[in-house]
Amino acid sequence: MPNPKKRGTSGKRGSRRSHDGLSTPPTSICSQCGEPKRPHNICQECGSYKGRTVVEHDDSL
Repeated sequence: MPNPKKRGTSGKRGSRRSHDGLSTPPTSICSQCGEPKRPHNICQECGSYKGRTVVEHDDSL
């Protein structure tokens, strides 16, 4: 099996890892309360999905 003759540089290593960084998750705006939320998920602030209330949200907590 072939082995590397010399140590790779940090720049070469960085170029190899250039696509491994985390990207920001997508967000959309809730139609009921206007808060940012994940797309295709229930809003954590008001408990609505696609314009109707799915989960009753208790503000007393």
